[in-house]
Amino acid sequence: MTQNERLQELLHTLLAEPQAPQADIPRDIESQKQLLRALMNIRPPRPVNERFLRIQDDYLQEELRHMPITDAMTLPVIDPHYDMSLWQGDITTLKADAIVNAANSALRGCFIPLHSCIDNIIHSRSGIQLRLACDDLMNRQGHEERTGSAKITPAFNLPCRFVLHTVGPIVQGKVTDQDQEALASCYRSCLKLALENHCESIAFCCISTGEFHFPNELAAKIAVHTVKAFLDAQDQHIRVIFNVFKDIDLHIYSHLLEDA
Repeated sequence: MTQNERLQELLHTLLAEPQAPQADIPRDIESQKQLLRALMNIRPPRPVNERFLRIQDDYLQEELRHMPITDAMTLPVIDPHYDMSLWQGDITTLKADAIVNAANSALRGCFIPLHSCIDNIIHSRSGIQLRLACDDLMNRQGHEERTGSAKITPAFNLPCRFVLHTVGPIVQGKVTDQDQEALASCYRSCLKLALENHCESIAFCCISTGEFHFPNELAAKIAVHTVKAFLDAQDQHIRVIFNVFKDIDLHIYSHLLEDA
């Protein structure tokens, strides 16, 4: 089956599902890819047949094959004492044991079609199994995820092994002490889960910045301080990568790590 044939079958299957939107399949490939992502974004966490999953996995793996993959363990170490690296790029192309997803309290991914948040992108490239895995966790838990806590799932079609889903604080107005402690708790919760699952590397996104409105510089200071304090108290070793996407965050983290 060619990549285009996979794309066509995935689109037709999703459009034929109950409550799927009525949409015509566009002529050009890029628009078809966008439609597939949008349909995956809005799809509720319900079972799907094995053929669909097999074709979806083959499709996503082939897409991944054409992306530049970065091995976390080959990144230059910016703080040798703590084995920390700083990397600017797409976290879904990072080959690490675990990457961190800035999730919402429902923990089932972003349902807004083609939204640019990291939650949406991670779920889109991992595949619909990720939402199903998160849904299973949340159904068993029976309530929304607490701010500052985290859950772990397989990464499915991403180059990493695990995804750590953490719920950062949403800042409304002035940053409170409670907001700062909740953000620190996100980093501690993720590190704890990573070590419990024998991870040798973990990549943090800029939790709570952007959509959740936590000031970038303060968030970075809390991140670096919390990670160092956590590692100081551990006998286990883990490589920590601070992943940034925006230039402003690259500038902030560079100064924090180089001046430490």
